[in-house]
Amino acid sequence: MIDHTGITVSDFEKSKAFYLQALAPIGYMLVMELPASVTGHTDVAGFGEPPKPDFWLSRGTPNQPPIHVAFRARSRAEVDAFYKAAMTAGGTDNGAPGLRPHYHPNYYGAFVLDPDGHNIEAVCHDAES
Repeated sequence: MIDHTGITVSDFEKSKAFYLQALAPIGYMLVMELPASVTGHTDVAGFGEPPKPDFWLSRGTPNQPPIHVAFRARSRAEVDAFYKAAMTAGGTDNGAPGLRPHYHPNYYGAFVLDPDGHNIEAVCHDAES
């Protein structure tokens, strides 16, 4: 089981704003920020469902190649809302919301590239209710 993960971004403030808006529909918030003076390395921002951050942004040279991160959504409506929010926040379409039956019959996902080209996904594995 993965406890937390993260990515490195080129424009820390721009990426924080993007993720604040894009992840809000799935219940994620900015839970914690730590400056380089505390981490000993770089500024970081932790997102998650309060009180625990499980997705971290770090200021620096973006990961190459870009990374794919998929966030689990509780419903297809959350996937749709994630996609809309991420696009409004400046994301680039990388796969509109819809079924991906080649993964499994109820795989409903949406893909957006963040400001550094990381492939960010929201996915619901449940049948439509």
